[in-house]
Amino acid sequence: MCEHEIERKVALITSGNSDTEQSFVHTDHLDRDPETSHQTRERALNAAIVQANISESFEEHLGIFDAFYADDIEVSSETQEEVIRGKARVRALLCDFLIPLHIMAEIGGLQVSIRQIALPGDAAGETHSEWTLDLVGVSGRTCTLSWRALRKWNGSRVVSEHHYEHQQSGGPLTMADLSFDVLEQYDSASEE
Repeated sequence: MCEHEIERKVALITSGNSDTEQSFVHTDHLDRDPETSHQTRERALNAAIVQANISESFEEHLGIFDAFYADDIEVSSETQEEVIRGKARVRALLCDFLIPLHIMAEIGGLQVSIRQIALPGDAAGETHSEWTLDLVGVSGRTCTLSWRALRKWNGSRVVSEHHYEHQQSGGPLTMADLSFDVLEQYDSASEE
């Protein structure tokens, strides 16, 4: 999916206070009002992330990243000392997370859902959000990860993202929580 197609897709954002109301916002108009531009882009970015289906493709998430993040992006976390700088380095890190998650969802039966809540901010050009990632194995065991994100915007692009207040409930999922029966059947058939 090219960047232009991603831009069109993410232009569908939730409007007003209703979770069911949706409206189309043309991306051509997102940068006209600097005061609301980053807030509109933030809603579009978050909606795109929540709507993307990791079991179908990890490439859609990469397209979202390419469409919204600046080339000189800086990503940091309270759990890591090093700040990751540059789109190529952050994209590689994102691939290291998304590809295994996609494989576990598509082949291993892992159910993945993500939720987001906007949080009030106190500085212009900054947005805050709370994220929850639920992972449910075929065994029924769950692992829930949650964190908060602070994004700094420069025009229509995220230039900085900081993750903080990480929490995990439920232990890490193991191979016993996934279903790779297809692979086991393939291995058995190839041995015969």
